[in-house]
Amino acid sequence: MKVIFMGTPDFSVGTLEALIEAGHEVALVVTQPDKPKGRGGKMQYTPVKEVAVAHNIPVYQPKRIREPECIEELRKYNADIMVVIAFGQILPKEILEMTPYGCVNVHASLLPSYRGAAPIQWAVINGEKVSGVTTMQMNEGLDTGDMLLKVEIPLDEKETGGSLHDKLAEAGARLCVETLDALKAGTVTPEKQGDSPTAYAKMLDKHMGKIDWKMSAKEIERLIRGLNPWPSAYTRWNENDKGMKIWEAEVAEGQTGKAAGTVVEVAKDGFFVQTGDGLLKITALQIPGKKRMDAAAFLRGYQMETGTVL
Repeated sequence: MKVIFMGTPDFSVGTLEALIEAGHEVALVVTQPDKPKGRGGKMQYTPVKEVAVAHNIPVYQPKRIREPECIEELRKYNADIMVVIAFGQILPKEILEMTPYGCVNVHASLLPSYRGAAPIQWAVINGEKVSGVTTMQMNEGLDTGDMLLKVEIPLDEKETGGSLHDKLAEAGARLCVETLDALKAGTVTPEKQGDSPTAYAKMLDKHMGKIDWKMSAKEIERLIRGLNPWPSAYTRWNENDKGMKIWEAEVAEGQTGKAAGTVVEVAKDGFFVQTGDGLLKITALQIPGKKRMDAAAFLRGYQMETGTVL
């Protein structure tokens, strides 16, 4: 098929590469505008643009895809289909209906569960046992289009937002190629979505990472994994109110009667914190100006006393 591909971050890259490898003609890549990065403010390509440039595919970077001139630009390519994966802008009806096969979206959840911007991380935070990828025929709603194909991916006990991201990106790339083949062959039947059984998977922000120690140990442990690597879970420690990112933790049995957030035991390989329900053993962390380290290394260089309140 002749494809216009729309995507921006790392999650989109594997799907673009899979379409190229499968022999589809990617006539145009549409991605978000370049942004300055680092102290020097040097403009940086999006991950998808880097792949497009490497394959000599034309790149279009509109600030607002809904503008009439942007719509007309896309129309010039006479594509068979548009593939959209984490593009970052809402598409108008004129684009959704522009090509014979419409716009196919690759969404990182088992729709209708986890519609929204951050389905991967919320699946981990909420303790789901299974996630997956859905391809759908896009409509004007937010992740409400007819479902085409799905693939399920079980979550590991120590699954993080980052590890699930990579698994679903790989699965989504394969599923997208399979979906285009099925559409062309006429062997896929679109399925309407019902009501979503989960809350909208809202976008992440840094404030979400602040640990509320009144939550249960299980909830906090899942939050830590879900927000790894970004925006990460964090707390405060010592009299200078220094920040501490928590990268890994283990749920432990016990209820000490101490206030939530109190360090109740310090071992060689970690320290135990009382939560609203149960204990949480901190096993990997990071403090300002230092790299991520296991808790044993931290405790060899810094003092964490029993009774400290995080």
